[in-house]
Amino acid sequence: MSEYLTLHEGAGELRRPLVIMAFSGWNDAAESATTAARYLSQLWSSRPFASIDPEEFYHFGLSRPYVRFKPGSRTEREIVWPATEFSLAQPDGLPHDIVVGVAIEPHLKWRTYCGAVLELARRCRASLVLTLGALLAEVPHTRPVRLVGGSYDPELSARLGLRPTRYEGPTGIVGVLNTLCREAGVPTASLWANVPHYVSGIENPRAALALVRRVLTLLNTEADLSDLREAAEQFDQNLGAIVAQNAKISEYVRKLEGKVPDEDEPDATEAAGEKPKDELPPSADLVAEIEQFLRQQRPDSS
Repeated sequence: MSEYLTLHEGAGELRRPLVIMAFSGWNDAAESATTAARYLSQLWSSRPFASIDPEEFYHFGLSRPYVRFKPGSRTEREIVWPATEFSLAQPDGLPHDIVVGVAIEPHLKWRTYCGAVLELARRCRASLVLTLGALLAEVPHTRPVRLVGGSYDPELSARLGLRPTRYEGPTGIVGVLNTLCREAGVPTASLWANVPHYVSGIENPRAALALVRRVLTLLNTEADLSDLREAAEQFDQNLGAIVAQNAKISEYVRKLEGKVPDEDEPDATEAAGEKPKDELPPSADLVAEIEQFLRQQRPDSS
């Protein structure tokens, strides 16, 4: 039994839940994976289910805890640590319960950390551990979001509509967790969204929406995604406006639109932190210009 995993009381009998995990950082281009995971956790009524203590897994100088006032108090403060928190949803219309975990990619002891996740999966008799990720890619924002990834189970890969990856190279916590799940006999799959590399520094609701939709397809269910869909549409409008105003960016997007995706090339689902081969022609300043424009369109911007 892991000394780092805490299961909250009152979970009751679970219906072979689907465990969904996403990690911010290297595995999470444009915050697409963590946005999708948090959105999924809020689709149905959920409650705290479990947590992994951060003490052994994080360098607190890199992922600092923060202080806040306790709920209902303006004088008493509390420390919020970068723990891994899991929520549990038990929707009436689904045959499986849904456990969602969102965390910062750990800095230390990845095998021990993944052992705690594996214990959670075993103790709740999980039917599948599904990891979400997002990677930077040479893709235009004007095309449908391409999803890549796979599973060691060909049938599950087919259900997710994914081709097997042939990637070899550096990996993140997602790759380690998937491999250790397989070695432990725990069913696992990974789903990644391709994010345009020229707009990487701001949340991409289009990519998050694509991930959410594919998870719902796996669950053979539907849900009201209107707010996320509206955010994706607004994102498209804002990005289209800035691209139309800049001839160099427009030319680069047209170049990407003319590329024919090679379905046989490695997915590079683990290479989320690597830069695309072709740099944006004008310079990184244009990337900053796009991101600044999009930030100014946010409703809460000043």
